[in-house]
Amino acid sequence: MGNLDLRLDLLEEYQREYAEIIVHPYCDISITNSQFPEPKGKIKRLILKGLIDIYESWKIQLDNIGAPYYLKIWLYEPRFSNSQVVCAIGDKIEFYNNNFQKSEQETKFDLEKYSELKTEIAKFNWKSFLDEIVFDNGFIGVIENYENAAAYDSNVNWFNKLLKKPHKKVNTSNAVDDVTELYIFQRGLIWIGEK
Repeated sequence: MGNLDLRLDLLEEYQREYAEIIVHPYCDISITNSQFPEPKGKIKRLILKGLIDIYESWKIQLDNIGAPYYLKIWLYEPRFSNSQVVCAIGDKIEFYNNNFQKSEQETKFDLEKYSELKTEIAKFNWKSFLDEIVFDNGFIGVIENYENAAAYDSNVNWFNKLLKKPHKKVNTSNAVDDVTELYIFQRGLIWIGEK
């Protein structure tokens, strides 16, 4: 558990630090566009236990500093492999406090999913936020940026199919680089927990 010791030097320099899941294959990048299954059962509980241990260790270290800080566990559902512990100091605190949109769904964190960790998880205050991905109308870019016309056409087709799926469309009032529309797709929830 190399992440138990918070890198205070990096935190001081960048005003943020995080510990992601580094368990194979969940942290790997697929070079064939295939999808790795998300962790389940015992593996999921072991990963969550690791995140809780990191949170607890970092909390002790941050409390010793005596300055305000942001420290939370982000649990992604269903994309659990993106879960992490995140901390911030200084100006980054406000950024992370406003990083996600609150979920409108009246859902409660399901403690039963994590059976033997139920007592530890119940000590956290959990709030649900939307796990979203945002694309803009300039996402595909121009054909000159592609290796060939076929690669460009492939991305255009993929993007057009994507836009047929349910999403929110937001018009931007101040266009930058010809971006006038944002397309927001919900991928699930992020449960953010803190003590």
